[in-house]
Amino acid sequence: MNTVNASPALPERRDFRCLDPLRVRWAEVDLQRIVFNGHYLMYFDTAVSAYWRQMAMPYQEAMHELAGDLFVRKATLEYEASARYDEQLHIGMRLLRLGKSSMTLQACAFKGQRRLVHGEIVYVFADPATQTSRPIPAVLRDWMEAFERGEPMVSLQSGDWAALGSAAAPLRHAIFVQEQGVPEAVERDAADATAHHVVARNRLGQAVGTGRLVALDARTGKIGRMAVLPTVRGASVGQEMLRALLQQAQRMGLQEAVLHAQSPVVEFYRRLGFEVASEPFEEAGIEHRIMRRALASS
Repeated sequence: MNTVNASPALPERRDFRCLDPLRVRWAEVDLQRIVFNGHYLMYFDTAVSAYWRQMAMPYQEAMHELAGDLFVRKATLEYEASARYDEQLHIGMRLLRLGKSSMTLQACAFKGQRRLVHGEIVYVFADPATQTSRPIPAVLRDWMEAFERGEPMVSLQSGDWAALGSAAAPLRHAIFVQEQGVPEAVERDAADATAHHVVARNRLGQAVGTGRLVALDARTGKIGRMAVLPTVRGASVGQEMLRALLQQAQRMGLQEAVLHAQSPVVEFYRRLGFEVASEPFEEAGIEHRIMRRALASS
């Protein structure tokens, strides 16, 4: 059995790369005015989804490609202290052990640095139809261990539409047309043919994000069509793509990057150096702001 972390010590917050935030809801508190004990299993199960998300792994699509699924074999909990209504918690999740066909995840509920409840969940990788166990695929094993080591979860491909359009187009259709209701005739335009495109792929080679850079003139480049699968948002995919597009703009000798940011993600771009440069306006039925960022000389 391959042991990722064999330490007998009880887990501390710093031990976890995946920390999923939540606020205790009224419906989760019992007559003792504390979180009902069974809800911690729900908290932990939800944090498992956050674990896959931070690995840039769209769970259902990945398991289909791996020809298997994960089934819970055993779950154990140890209660040390209680959470109460409206408290902010963080649920830590990490890989503890890997066997031939099973894995053990360690979970812990923290209030600040204080450990409230911890436990382990044992999963078996199995045939989804018969639920008979199968060896954990090497790619999944390596992927999880790489995440725990802090390695990058996506790789970026850059190129033109001829090279990347077959991967980018389905992503953009799923997010802009199906999720956001943008007309397909608006989503696709002539700029794709001359733009510099980027596609983010996870460790299964699945395309999970895309974006493009269009040179408006000798000075300014426009970043757009930034799209990340909903199931992997929060894995820094958008951040990695944006940085790659900004680097490309510098290589092209451009002095400024501009973009039309949907209002809910203005803060995302602001954290990466963009400044709001317009009042809200509507584009494809969605509120946007123009944002700009000066580029350093290459």
